Amino acid sequence: MRVTNAPASRKRRTRMLQAAKGFRMRRSKLYRYASDAVDHGRQYAYRDRRTKKRNYRALWQVRINAAARAAGITYSRFIEGLTAAKVALDRKIIADLAATDATAFGELVKIAQNALKIKAAKA
Repeated sequence: MRVTNAPASRKRRTRMLQAAKGFRMRRSKLYRYASDAVDHGRQYAYRDRRTKKRNYRALWQVRINAAARAAGITYSRFIEGLTAAKVALDRKIIADLAATDATAFGELVKIAQNALKIKAAKA
């Protein structure tokens, strides 16, 4: 006699159909199609969690660059100056300062420019 492991199989299929709730037509009703749709969706979710980090970093860089150029310095020189001054702020915080607090960002620009002058004097 063949053993089907019915309770576990039913539970697994029910869980998959629950995960497919909100999908359209047979993708939410039939196990075979729901399984494919959920697997595909999870692949997209995994990939895009990483893509989101990339996109936000690019956005922060654009914001910092725009504010830095308005203050008379390029993005790369600004970051170089902050690194030389050992300022431990990440791009997310710097971008937020650039967008919301112009005076604080101006201070960061001054710090970066002073550090660049000191670096140039040493070289």
